[in-house]
Amino acid sequence: MNRFFLGLSKALAIAGGAVLSILVILVVVSILGRETGLGAVTGDYEIVEAGMAFCIFAFLPYAHMTGAHATVDIFTNTLGETAHRWLLAAIDVVFAVVLIIIATQLWGGMMSKLNSGQTTLLLQFPVWWGYAVSMVAAIVGAVVGVWHAFVRVTEAVTGKTIAVEGGEI
Repeated sequence: MNRFFLGLSKALAIAGGAVLSILVILVVVSILGRETGLGAVTGDYEIVEAGMAFCIFAFLPYAHMTGAHATVDIFTNTLGETAHRWLLAAIDVVFAVVLIIIATQLWGGMMSKLNSGQTTLLLQFPVWWGYAVSMVAAIVGAVVGVWHAFVRVTEAVTGKTIAVEGGEI
């Protein structure tokens, strides 16, 4: 099961990377268009806004699963192994709750934009589309967060590290 969630997180991160690459190209083309007098890409800000929201949510599960986020070890290095496991479990449980709250709030925002019929200024695409794409990644993030919290609590209770392909989570 760990491999499944790690693979899902990795696939989502790759999709986020692809979208981010496209956004970078779009921004470069838009800037070059402005500088050469050809004009900017119409709706570039709108596309970047929706795309960046997706990218953030797309990278979050993989960064969480692999421990690629920032840590401050000054205090935790002094803890014993058992205390350290319980601290990681507590942090991951709180993070899972936060991810669920974020997904829930994003759902509410998406439904609000859907019901209002709001569209973007230049491209006139419905604003809820950007929310919907981000919602998919936020749901994956919440599910991965809950699973990761379960794994950390299991590790704290049993005292055993649960290993997955590519290392420990």
